[in-house]
Amino acid sequence: MIVCNSTVLVYLSKIDRLYLLKELFGEILIPEAVKKEVIDEGKKRNYIDAIEIEKAVNEGWIKVQKIAVEPILEKIGIDAGEAEAISLAHKRKLEVLVDQDHARDAAKLLRINPKGTIRVLLLALKEGLINYDYYTLCLLDLVEVGFRMSEEVYIEAIRLGKEISKK
Repeated sequence: MIVCNSTVLVYLSKIDRLYLLKELFGEILIPEAVKKEVIDEGKKRNYIDAIEIEKAVNEGWIKVQKIAVEPILEKIGIDAGEAEAISLAHKRKLEVLVDQDHARDAAKLLRINPKGTIRVLLLALKEGLINYDYYTLCLLDLVEVGFRMSEEVYIEAIRLGKEISKK
């Protein structure tokens, strides 16, 4: 089980790899603010990923949970979904999936080591759920759908993927 923020859900859904979360972690917890942002607002905008994520909630492997935001997170200016996801991970003593640097920094304030979308793909590669060629295709697909990563991050992701695939 792991806690997930909006961006990881949305981008994995956009590249048709949302199922990797279920395969890797079994159950995913999301706070109410993430559900509102991704599903409720997404459906209003006719985002296809909102429907796929809602389907996972209805199937029961993504669970929505109410959580009060940790006071320290209220003061640092991260959005409600990020604050609730980090607070939920802290309360439940779970890892959290967040991509934005400011959210990662916020998680570290609570001594949580955050992971992100690329780490999910690397773990799927390590666990044998995908092969190296598929992994690199996933990275390219992410870029194509608007996932922002620097050239340095992309190169490091390729290097780590090669390293894992050689084991």
